[in-house]
Amino acid sequence: MTPFSDLDIDLILTLDALLTDRNITHAAARLGVSQPALSARLTRLRAIFGEPLFIPSPHGRGVLPTPRAEALRPQVAAVLRGISAMLAPTGFNARESNRTFVIALHENPALMLGAELLNHIRREAPGIRLRFALPEMANLPQQLENGDVDIYIGVSAGAHDGWVRRKLFDDAFATAQRKGHPRGTGPLDLAQYCALSHLVVSSQGDPFTGFVDQTLAGLGYQRNVVMSTQSYAMAPPLVAGTDLICTLPGRMLQQFATTLDIFPPPLPLQPIAISMYWHPKNSQDTASAWLREQLLLAAGRQP
Repeated sequence: MTPFSDLDIDLILTLDALLTDRNITHAAARLGVSQPALSARLTRLRAIFGEPLFIPSPHGRGVLPTPRAEALRPQVAAVLRGISAMLAPTGFNARESNRTFVIALHENPALMLGAELLNHIRREAPGIRLRFALPEMANLPQQLENGDVDIYIGVSAGAHDGWVRRKLFDDAFATAQRKGHPRGTGPLDLAQYCALSHLVVSSQGDPFTGFVDQTLAGLGYQRNVVMSTQSYAMAPPLVAGTDLICTLPGRMLQQFATTLDIFPPPLPLQPIAISMYWHPKNSQDTASAWLREQLLLAAGRQP
């Protein structure tokens, strides 16, 4: 049995050209090779198939295919169609797709991006569904590699060095209080700020201490934290229904501007960078690229 590896693409193209042109000179021109090179390929084909395949025409120039060669015609055409299909770029038709995309992210970026992202996607691709999942940071590298998660959105802490990153936005911190708060709406100095009752969002470590407290400690101050929650989503309604104040990412707080007064905090706080991360194997994938484009649009950035 002839080894499969003996039959390469050049030989299949030679068979196709000879079956089409029935002329070695014309077939060589079609393939962009010399006539001796084409004759050498035909010699290899004859050795592989164990028969002449093409014989000189007795009535003029050219060659005639043998019955075995003619029988190969549909198989050669099928092989070439398969190779063309394999080499064709894969497309993604968002409008006709019913794919489900999985995005791993915490509540904070979900609140900031979720509604705008879905609105963009519903306009462009009504059949696509989104699934927001809380990140399992220990499993996330494998989930991104396996395709169980399409994109992770968050801060750089915990992100894998091998992932591809693109920033979505920087978010400055803001302080919020309920509408009609008894202190009024005037500016706060640092001492007044610390004397008010605060709500903290904390998911690890001391539940009543966060990065704001670390900054205050460096300035020689301490605020009055009376309540803690692990949920960003719970913070705005808790503040809206009490006399507590909170200091959280401003873009998230703006989602609740109808029930909250929002103003700059009286201390310097570094903005946080929210980025999207994906596995490098998906960098050229058209579906993944489309999703990343929608995320950039939802974040107010140009793709």
